Amino acid sequence: MRTLLYMATAICVFGLAFWAYQENYATQQALKDTRSLQRQIGAAQARLSVLRAEWAYLNRPDRLRELAELNFDRLGLLPLRPDQFGRVDEIAFPETELEIENGVVVSTLNAEREP
Repeated sequence: MRTLLYMATAICVFGLAFWAYQENYATQQALKDTRSLQRQIGAAQARLSVLRAEWAYLNRPDRLRELAELNFDRLGLLPLRPDQFGRVDEIAFPETELEIENGVVVSTLNAEREP
């Protein structure tokens, strides 16, 4: 009977050792993947900052004004003027009213206070 107990204990120890071995390598692989993803994120952030700088450089108002003047014959672009924009009160909004069913009161101004 003792032999059976010793063998069962040894099998459990071997099983736990095998499980710990696999978990160790799975953890190491997850750490490698995490480091790789962090490097990729850093590279993407660097590329994004370069792209934002290029976008800001290319969209300078003086450069765009010069391009519009150079290509006026082909594009017919005119400079923007304040009178080309409308006001909010000039917009025609639809005259529909919303019917709210089962509304919820969210204000606590008139609510009774608990002591």
